[in-house]
Amino acid sequence: NLTGDVLISSGMIAYLGPFTVTYRTHSTEEWMVQCEEKSIPRSEKFNFQDTLGEPVKIRAWHSHGLPTDAFSCDNGIITTTARRWPLMIDPQGQANKWVRNMEAEHGMHVIKLSQATYLRTLENAIQFGKPVLLENVGEELDPALEPLLVKQTFKQGGVLCIRLGDSTIEYSDDFRFYVTTKLRNPHYLPELQVKVTLLNFMITREGLEDQLLGQTFKQGG
Repeated sequence: NLTGDVLISSGMIAYLGPFTVTYRTHSTEEWMVQCEEKSIPRSEKFNFQDTLGEPVKIRAWHSHGLPTDAFSCDNGIITTTARRWPLMIDPQGQANKWVRNMEAEHGMHVIKLSQATYLRTLENAIQFGKPVLLENVGEELDPALEPLLVKQTFKQGGVLCIRLGDSTIEYSDDFRFYVTTKLRNPHYLPELQVKVTLLNFMITREGLEDQLLGQTFKQGG
């Protein structure tokens, strides 16, 4: 059943990040029907966490503040497995809190586009392989970030490099980049959407019910 499950999981990562839990469920159910019609083997009931999730990692995410509902767990998996850097729609600040806690021990830098020195901080983090959280962005990002978003790296003298602004700097494979916005319903241009993994972390009624249920079980345990 691995073929169909991985195919649906790939579609989830590529296309469903910006959408609500209801729309994600509807889409994956439709994809399951199409798998059946085309005789692609799949599990009877699709579960994104069972396919790509690692229970030990997910428990660690919860301890770092990621909510326990399935929607948030799915977002966590997409954030850490997608090839493009995540841009998280996060009006309640849950993703921001989770990323800060998760990456704190790795020397995370937190920056804003309004800071005069943010590019210098970013350059240092890229060279030394430190995670960076760019928070509170609007509907547009600085064009200087373009090479970073599309991972426009190149070899120079046998060393992996990237050009950022006017500087050419060494690019560490350990570098990680996260972006969050507090906007509830941002309208990002298609040119930006294809360069990031857009993720909806906004709490819905279903998600809140799931979180409260998780908290109740936690208290009971």
